[in-house]
Amino acid sequence: MAVPFDTDFSVEHGRVEQVSPLIRRIVAPNPGRFTFTGTGTYIVGRGEVAVIDPGPLIDDHVNALEAALEGERVTHILITHTHGDHSPAAAPLRARTGAPTHGFGPHPEADRRRDEPGEPGEEGAPPQEERSDLDFVPDVVMVDGDVVTGPGWTLEALYTPGHISNHLCFALPEEKVLFTGDHVMGWSTTVLPSPDGNLGDYLANLRRLLDRDDEIYWPTHGPPIRDPKRFVAALIDHREGRTRQILERLDAGDETIEEIVAVLYAEVDEKLHPAASRSVLAHLVHLVETGEVSADDGPLGLDRRWRREGQGR
Repeated sequence: MAVPFDTDFSVEHGRVEQVSPLIRRIVAPNPGRFTFTGTGTYIVGRGEVAVIDPGPLIDDHVNALEAALEGERVTHILITHTHGDHSPAAAPLRARTGAPTHGFGPHPEADRRRDEPGEPGEEGAPPQEERSDLDFVPDVVMVDGDVVTGPGWTLEALYTPGHISNHLCFALPEEKVLFTGDHVMGWSTTVLPSPDGNLGDYLANLRRLLDRDDEIYWPTHGPPIRDPKRFVAALIDHREGRTRQILERLDAGDETIEEIVAVLYAEVDEKLHPAASRSVLAHLVHLVETGEVSADDGPLGLDRRWRREGQGR
């Protein structure tokens, strides 16, 4: 089953758009290979509102968000996860509004990676969308099932690790909406960067969505998903198909991720091969966890050699 991706989506950065009776969206000017047209920040409610994923630390976006909120009181700032295109603007928004931040927790590698290269644009620094927000610590920790409310709206947290271990989605039952962050996106598959990205967790949390009655998804990047169960089923099918392809490449004699990517992504722009390599790594780590594949000794990274379990070295 092919995933029905929708890339026919355009936005005006900084413009406030009323996308439903309870939801407004502002898209940040940070388009890129992993952000598509940019990060969508959502405002839920009127008068007393919640903000979901304030976005990257870009002055124009922060100012546009502040202007959109003029005359209203922000009661909650909700963070789906701590990647650099989602949570950094929470700090200035909190400072300007006094609203507490809510999230599952700080970045899982915050203590270990504070020597990460500097600000975006500095030599050696990765693009904003690939960086981690190592500074974010929520004022209020949210776990699965936690609820916050305001006049006419309710937001319930769903713990959905996979893309990253601190990922949350937020359900708005008044409109049967799910804000899916990067867990499900309508324009592209989700990157599962190892070691914190985990394919087993990701698949389990995709299957969990099939049991829900949400009628529309609003991802942080790209267009809404209006047939969510069909879309999620296609994503699961895609991931399972990719796993079969990787096993076939191992059976054919490939031993490295580089060899596998060269075949499976031969028609993909080589600039995207590093991201493809991380995706293949996530699949291989999962196959090691399920006992179908083994690897050379050492951390399960991009430079390992892999084989089907039971095959000789």
